[in-house]
Amino acid sequence: MNQPPTRNLHQQIIDIIGQRIVSGTYPPHSLLSPDRLEQEIGVSKTVLREALRVLAAKGLIGSRQKRGTFVRPRADWNLLDADLLRWQGTDVPDQRFLADLGEVRSIMEPAAARLAARRRDEADLAALADALERMADAGHDTDAMVEADLAFHRALLTATHNELLTRMEVVVEAGLRVRDHLVHSTEHWADPVPAHRAVLDAVRDGDPHAAEQAVRHLLAQATADLDLIGPGETP
Repeated sequence: MNQPPTRNLHQQIIDIIGQRIVSGTYPPHSLLSPDRLEQEIGVSKTVLREALRVLAAKGLIGSRQKRGTFVRPRADWNLLDADLLRWQGTDVPDQRFLADLGEVRSIMEPAAARLAARRRDEADLAALADALERMADAGHDTDAMVEADLAFHRALLTATHNELLTRMEVVVEAGLRVRDHLVHSTEHWADPVPAHRAVLDAVRDGDPHAAEQAVRHLLAQATADLDLIGPGETP
């Protein structure tokens, strides 16, 4: 039987334990037994030790003499870490997570659109247009729609030519991926192409105000689509 590559196995163990912590299966201040985890998950001490080291670097766990390994309080977590953002979007995310992401996007993306309208180059416009074309071609293919949407917003941040804003794609991606999978897996969603085309047109025209307003409209539409999903309809 072929064993998974060590690197993949290592990430799998990080994902398993990290998701359990984020979901509350292992609540803050609870103790983790490395010996028990090793037996339960079926990995070597070396692989588990490395996984715990990574989780400690993300602020999820700590260790002290006589106390052992424990889950740290949420206030200590590196909430902007890409893995943490992904884990919080696993299964059915809580409303606080979605609301927080929505607020961050409403602050960041309109400002990014203003910069993009001033600074975009031909390569940026081509990337935005390509993502929009993929979105139009996706139809009701949820995965294709999600990837096209991510590509568009990633291209918008890249068009700001601001390194720090570009790095914020992990936040935008987390919010989009969760929102898109929830919305596009139901019948309750508006055609996203016109709203995204308005953003592209404003950026292409070099109109910062129009670009900002187009993104605000797009985000409002995204929120409205999400609000149409009742608790019982969440995939």
